[in-house]
Amino acid sequence: MQMELALSQSRRSARVIGIISTAHFFSHFYMLLLPPLFPLLREVYGVGFTELGLAITVYSFTTALTQAPVGFLVDRYGARAILIGGLGLEALAFMLIGIFPAYGALLLLMVMAGLGNAVFHPADYSILNASVDTDRMGRAFSIHTFAGLLGNAVAPVTMIFLMTLTDWRTALIICGLAGGAVAMVILFNSEVIRDTRAGDPAPAQPDSAVTRRGLKLLFSFPILCGVMFFVGISMFGHGINTFSVSTLTEIYAAPLTDVGFVLTAYLFAAPAGVLIGGWVADRVTRHDAVAAGCFLIMATCLFSVAAFSMSLVSIALLFAVAGLFGGMVAPSRDMMIRSVTPPGEMGKVFGFVSTGFNIGGMVAPLMFGYILDHAEPRFVFWTAGAVAVATVFTVLYTGLQGRRKTAEK
Repeated sequence: MQMELALSQSRRSARVIGIISTAHFFSHFYMLLLPPLFPLLREVYGVGFTELGLAITVYSFTTALTQAPVGFLVDRYGARAILIGGLGLEALAFMLIGIFPAYGALLLLMVMAGLGNAVFHPADYSILNASVDTDRMGRAFSIHTFAGLLGNAVAPVTMIFLMTLTDWRTALIICGLAGGAVAMVILFNSEVIRDTRAGDPAPAQPDSAVTRRGLKLLFSFPILCGVMFFVGISMFGHGINTFSVSTLTEIYAAPLTDVGFVLTAYLFAAPAGVLIGGWVADRVTRHDAVAAGCFLIMATCLFSVAAFSMSLVSIALLFAVAGLFGGMVAPSRDMMIRSVTPPGEMGKVFGFVSTGFNIGGMVAPLMFGYILDHAEPRFVFWTAGAVAVATVFTVLYTGLQGRRKTAEK
C-alpha cells in the first residue's frame, strides 16, 4: 500500500512539474520573441536600439511593479487561476503586437505582456513547493528552469523559421495562439495542482498582521540580497540574450544569419546546464560556492570575447560555455532562496526576489542599448562580465544566511 501511494504521489508530482514547466516555457519564450528582430524592427518602427530597449524596459517595469503583489495573492487565494490567467494575457499581448505594428502600440502591449508575465514565478514556485518532496526539490526546480531556458532557446529559432514561411507579424500571431492553447490545456488539467503544502500552518492572524509580517520578511537583508542576486543574473542575461546579436553584427559586420547561431549556442547550452545543476543541487550543501564559481567562469568567457578578435565559431564555443554554467546557477539559486524562506511564504518571497529579474530588465536594455548606440560595441561584453563578477558577492552572502538559518532550526 505504501509503495502504491508513493508511486501515485510520484506520478502526480511529475504531472504537476510538466504542467508548470510548460507554462514557464512560454513565459521565457515570449521574452525573446522580439529581441532577435531588433535590426528589422528598427526599420519598421523608425526608431533606434535605445527605443527598442525601452520596450523591454516597459515590459520588465510592469512585471517588477506587480510581481510582489501577485505573490501575496498567490499565498492568499491560490495559484491555479492566477497562473492560467497570466499565461492567457501574455499570449494575447503578443498576438496584438503582430496585429498593430506601431511603436506606441508596442509600448502599451508590452505593459499588458509584463502584467501577464508577473504571475509565473510566484505561482510556479508556490505550486512546486506544495507538490514535490524535499529530497527531489533541486531536480524539480531544475526541470522548471530548464523549460524556461528552453523557451529562450526556441524563441529565436521559431521566429526565424516562421519568417521563412510568412512575415514577422503573422509569426507573432501564431506564437500568441500557441500560448493561448497551452493556457486552455492547463485549465483542463488543473485538478492536479495543489497551492499549499499539506501541513503548512495557515495564518491565524488578521490579514493586516499577515501583510505586515510578510513585508517585514521581504525587506529583511537576506531576502534583499536575493533580489540583488536576481538583478545580476538578469543584467548578464540581457547583455547576451537581447543585445549579443546586434553587438556582434556591429563588431564583425556579419549578416544576421551568421551571427544568430552564436546566440543559439548560448541559449541551447543553458538548459543542459540547468539539468546538470539540478543533479548537483540535490547533492551539495554549499549552493553559494557552486553559483559563485559559475559566475566567475561566465565572466571569464565574456571578457575573452570583449578582449580578443576571433572567429564566430570561437565566440559560439565561449558563449556555449557561458550558457552551460549560467544554466547550472539556477537550481542552486532557487535552493538558496528556499533556504531563507519560512513555510507558507513561498509565493510572496519568490514573487519579490524575482522582481530582481525585472529590475535588471529595466536597467539593462536601456544601458546596453545606449552603449551600442553611442560607444564601442565591445563594452557590451565588458559590462556584462563585470556584472557577473559583482553578483558573486550577493551569492556568497545569501548562502551564508541560509546556512545560519538552517543551523538555528
